Amino acid sequence: MALGSLDRTIVGMTDIVIRPALQAERSSLESLQWRASLANPNDRDALLANRDAIALPAEQITDGHVLVAERIGVILGFAAVVPRPDGNAELDALFVEPSLWKQGVGRSLVEGCAALARQRASRVLHVVGNPHAEGFYLSCGFRTTGAVATRFGGGLAMERSI
Repeated sequence: MALGSLDRTIVGMTDIVIRPALQAERSSLESLQWRASLANPNDRDALLANRDAIALPAEQITDGHVLVAERIGVILGFAAVVPRPDGNAELDALFVEPSLWKQGVGRSLVEGCAALARQRASRVLHVVGNPHAEGFYLSCGFRTTGAVATRFGGGLAMERSI
């Protein structure tokens, strides 16, 4: 699906560009996912014991569900937003280079995903957040709606109107 006005959009007043991911970037995006995931010491042992947990499905890229944040051609992070059976959207992945945390990259990706979900007629963006990231998601306009069990422990069900 074409992203229309999202294609190569510069978000806000920054030089971060949000654009669709390319299939050729899949390996480097999975490597970034590893770096970001292992930077959280609470998840490190479980992820190293379950290496299959880190994967970016090729069809998510092919179907236009993955957005990349880049600056001057360098990938800073990526996110995936997928449709839900209820017609809304799920923020299925959000990973930023650890050295760039708290610099607006994640927020730019969330906004890009919200815009893409709106283009696809979603009214609500859902996420199952890691409890250590609750403050980030709250600052992006999400609200906590409950707790959910995940493969590696408890997660937070959160949503945001879009």
